Amino acid sequence: MGQPVRQPHAAHREAHVESDAQTFELPVDTGCQVEHIGRTDDDGGGWTVHARGGEGGRVLRASVVVVATGIVANPRIPRFAGQERFTGRILHSVEYKRPDPYADRRVLVVGVGNSGAEIASEIARAGGEVTIAVRSGANVVPLTLAGLPIQYVSYWVRKLPRSVQEGAVALVRLITELRRGPPVLRRPAYSPLDAIPVIGFHLVDAIAQGLIDVRAGVAELTTDGARFTDGQAARFDDIILATGFGAALGPLGNLIQVDTKGFARRRDRVVSLDQPGLYFVGHNYDATGGLYNISRDALLAARLIEADLHRR
Repeated sequence: MGQPVRQPHAAHREAHVESDAQTFELPVDTGCQVEHIGRTDDDGGGWTVHARGGEGGRVLRASVVVVATGIVANPRIPRFAGQERFTGRILHSVEYKRPDPYADRRVLVVGVGNSGAEIASEIARAGGEVTIAVRSGANVVPLTLAGLPIQYVSYWVRKLPRSVQEGAVALVRLITELRRGPPVLRRPAYSPLDAIPVIGFHLVDAIAQGLIDVRAGVAELTTDGARFTDGQAARFDDIILATGFGAALGPLGNLIQVDTKGFARRRDRVVSLDQPGLYFVGHNYDATGGLYNISRDALLAARLIEADLHRR
């Protein structure tokens, strides 16, 4: 068995960013909200960025713009039938901090991605009465393989032909079922290669232990709870929407078009297909993990921008 790989803590990542800013004398301006990104009126192909914050608004001018808003800056908040009559509290997972306030409360978690899985299992083990609404099932994979984080394994597997990737997925599934038995949650129609799976068994273990109830998708909200697509209903004090995020592209307005997942159309991972001099960092995400994809995008964007500026 390999040795576990230590992941950096948030404080270490923050210190690293601050160190880079000092080393390279980067003029980092915090506390600003970018409201609009537009083209300059001249023919130079530049950009104007309108920001709000501090003592007033600011207008910045640039030859190149990098949109590094990532994939967790724009919460997706669905609207349910009957939502206006629900008397409990509804919040998105981005507002969730810790499980303690939900102890002894009836909580419905909507969504079975990694956020929903972690939140549901945390609250259940803290004493909350938890139900999770699962619409189409979930692929669940181990947290580690041979002591390596599954993201590291995924990085190497994704370099292989698709048929070999599918064989690796089937092997992991077989080993998991031999060790743990049949899956607790039904599998969806799509492969874990095509959408990020639930990483780790914390959710399915809590379900198997009777700590979490599993229901179908939400059909509507009632005064004191929810009714599900299978016709059943239950009462809840709180509803937590673990319904994911969309790309934060609002400041760009109609300057760009988006793909089927709501991300800006791009080539070479980071280059806008619609506007010259526009790049995106952190808008690619898969099971290899956010930090890996951000580092890959950042290096690629830096090289392409350097080449772009040299050509001008």
